[in-house]
Amino acid sequence: MKARKSWLLGLCIGACQVGMSAEVDTIHIQSASMKKSIAAVVIVPEGAKKNPSKKFPTVYLLHGYSGRYDNWIQKVPAIRNYADQYGLIIVCPDGSYACAYIDSPIDSNYRYDTHITQELIPFIEKKYPAISDRKNRAITGLSMGGHGALTLAWRHSNLFSMCGSMSGAVHLEKLKNYSSFYPIIGDTLKQADNWQQFSMIRMIEKPTTLPLLIYFDCGQEDFLYEPNKNLHEKMKRLRIKHVYTEGPGGHTWSYWENSIAYQLLYFHRQFTMK
Repeated sequence: MKARKSWLLGLCIGACQVGMSAEVDTIHIQSASMKKSIAAVVIVPEGAKKNPSKKFPTVYLLHGYSGRYDNWIQKVPAIRNYADQYGLIIVCPDGSYACAYIDSPIDSNYRYDTHITQELIPFIEKKYPAISDRKNRAITGLSMGGHGALTLAWRHSNLFSMCGSMSGAVHLEKLKNYSSFYPIIGDTLKQADNWQQFSMIRMIEKPTTLPLLIYFDCGQEDFLYEPNKNLHEKMKRLRIKHVYTEGPGGHTWSYWENSIAYQLLYFHRQFTMK
C-alpha cells in the first residue's frame, strides 16, 4: 500500500502541473422522457481549444445517493486536471436524490436510464468534440453511481466499452433500509423482484451483448465492502473478466478521491490501446 500511495502522489503531482486549463461547463438538458430540465457538468480538455478538429473519448462520472451533478467537481477538483492530462471529456450528470439510475417500474417520472442513454449521450456528442462510438465511451461512479455505471453498461454494452464502480451499491437489497428508494424501485415485499433484477450481482447472470472491460473497487472499512467482494467472487465463478481492487478506506470522499485517479488512468490506457 505504501508503494501505491507513493505512485498516486506522483500521479497527482503530474496532474496538478497541467494547470487546470480544462473548461468546465454547467449545462441543462430538456429531458423529453421526464419532461423537465436536467443539469450536468461537462469538463472539456484544454487540447480542444488548441485543436478544434480533434475529438476525445468520454467518461461519464455518476454521483452517489443524495448527491448531485456538481459533487465531483466540487469535492475532487483534480478531475479537471485529469481531463487535461489524459485528453478526456468528463460528463457528470444529475441523477436526483435516489434514482438508482434506472427507468423506474413504479414511477414514470424517473427514467434515468433513458435520459443518460438516449438523451444525454446524443446531446454531448452533438455539442462537444466527443468521439461517437462505444470504444471511446466509459462510465463509472461512486456508491449509487457505481451501481448505476455498472448496470447501465451491462444493459447497454452497445454504448459503452468500459465501466467502473467505486464503493458501488452492487446489491440493492443491502439498501432496503433507505426508504427514499421505495417510490422508485418498489416495496421491498410486494415488489421484491425489482430489488433483485436491478442489482448488478443478479444482472451478471445474463451475458452482455458485447464484451465490457470492468474495473471496480471498494474500501475494506466500507459498509458496502461485503457486496463488492461477493460480486468479485461471483464474477470469477462465472468467468467474467474484470479488475477488482480493495484497500484501506471507508465510504468517504477521501477514498473516492484516490480511487478516481486510478480509474481514469485505467480508462485512458485502454482508450489509447484501441
